[in-house]
Amino acid sequence: MSENDNTPAAENPAPDVPAPETIPSVEDLLQAAELKAQEHYDAWMYAKAEAENIRRRAQEDVGKAQKFAVERFSNELLAVMDSLDAGLAVETENVESFKSGMELTRKQLLSAFEKFNIQEVNPLGEKFDAHKHQAIGMVESDQPANTVVSVMQKGYTLHDRVLRPALVMVSS
Repeated sequence: MSENDNTPAAENPAPDVPAPETIPSVEDLLQAAELKAQEHYDAWMYAKAEAENIRRRAQEDVGKAQKFAVERFSNELLAVMDSLDAGLAVETENVESFKSGMELTRKQLLSAFEKFNIQEVNPLGEKFDAHKHQAIGMVESDQPANTVVSVMQKGYTLHDRVLRPALVMVSS
């Protein structure tokens, strides 16, 4: 035997044995879950606060829109009011000048109505429509039944929505 044969067996490391997996303790798992839950809670609270801010801002915007919705229309009416005041301030008692001033003022008002899509409803001779007209009476007439024979008060629409129905007399 050789010298090497008498030597104890070479120390070979153990065959590849995987290191034992470390299983996290229940406390570690609980702590990780609590951290995750806190993150989710914080994100939820932030989203809730943001939604509340958006709702509040939207409510303020709607309030401002309602409050100032007629601002442009009001500015148009101020010119009509100025014309009426100027007409009343005139000292001449000429009926013709007074009438021409009223006609000019009416044109200003009609112009404002046109800008804001306010249309006059004057249904004389038309078939009665309960959506646009309000019958205040029926009269004998040679026109077909349910035809508007006279208009007591004109109606008005705003973007095809009735602001005020026309007050009419209808044939029976």
